[in-house]
Amino acid sequence: MSTQPNFDLLAVQLDELKADVKRKLGQEDANYIRRIIRIQRLCEWTGRILLMLGFLQPALWVIGVLSLAAAKILDNMEIGHNVMHGQYDWMNDKHINSKSYEWDIACDGSSWNRVHNYEHHTYTNIIGKDRDFGYGLLRLSNDFRWRVKNLWQLATYAVLSIMFQWGVSYHEMAAERVFFGKKKENRKNTLTHKELKRRFFSKGARQLAKDYVLFPLLAGPLFLWVLTGNLVANLLRNLWTSTIIFCGHFTGDVETFSEADCKNETQGQWYYRQALGSSNIKGGNLFHVLTGHLSFQIEHHLFPDIPAKRYREMAPKVRAIFKQHGMHYNTGSFMRQYASVVKRIIRYSFP
Repeated sequence: MSTQPNFDLLAVQLDELKADVKRKLGQEDANYIRRIIRIQRLCEWTGRILLMLGFLQPALWVIGVLSLAAAKILDNMEIGHNVMHGQYDWMNDKHINSKSYEWDIACDGSSWNRVHNYEHHTYTNIIGKDRDFGYGLLRLSNDFRWRVKNLWQLATYAVLSIMFQWGVSYHEMAAERVFFGKKKENRKNTLTHKELKRRFFSKGARQLAKDYVLFPLLAGPLFLWVLTGNLVANLLRNLWTSTIIFCGHFTGDVETFSEADCKNETQGQWYYRQALGSSNIKGGNLFHVLTGHLSFQIEHHLFPDIPAKRYREMAPKVRAIFKQHGMHYNTGSFMRQYASVVKRIIRYSFP
């Protein structure tokens, strides 16, 4: 448990760090994201071509699957997630903009942008306000009443990871209310249920058609090679993104908050809550890129609109500020953090 910091000083220090990094943003950052987009496209088309050459040599099919999976991971994490957070809106590039970007997953980009960017990043880990805590499927703290279904929530987590793009799509449209009529008090809907359903089915249908109809048909007699390759690439992407996101949000040290705890919250207190509700993962350069720099989840929760590549240079400074205030900086190896997630899921499977 972290000690209570000087909230006013904490806000000043983190605001200054954010302002300092924003002053540095420029051509280097624009070149970086454009380079990542080029690499993503190269990986995608290399993967799609090699999938069709698998009949010549199975190793080519395997390489094709891995290349396509890498493309989907980059599109989801380092490009889509970060662009839709507005991290590159300052470039005034209509193709790299939070309002217009659409990513290669089943979740409608505008729905994710509207719900995730506002609800999760404003009310991080506030029970009853942040629907991302447990995704409505998993009991991950004593804030939730235990139910019999929680006994098998480790299996539920496994299924969620396998189907993660569909889980995110369903979750971001508050589908339990859209499809089943469940209502939440004081919730204001900016879109009608009819429109939410249209977006859900429209984007999902486009994804299914692209990966499991269009590209396999273009492959002609190699239909099954391409269909299976796309299926495995999507599975690898789903497992990777789910694992990274859970390691950033649900390790054993992550704390939760009540609405009363956060009433009349100051900027310093908001920063404090972000710090206690996040976890980092140690790794090398390629690892950080493939996580979309969500391996620096603490920095992302503190500064969601700063280009994620900058989190690496910010992390040591954030850690020093936390140390000054006696705050815990939750970081660890991938295996340590993932084991902590699994342990938490199992722990709260029981009363």
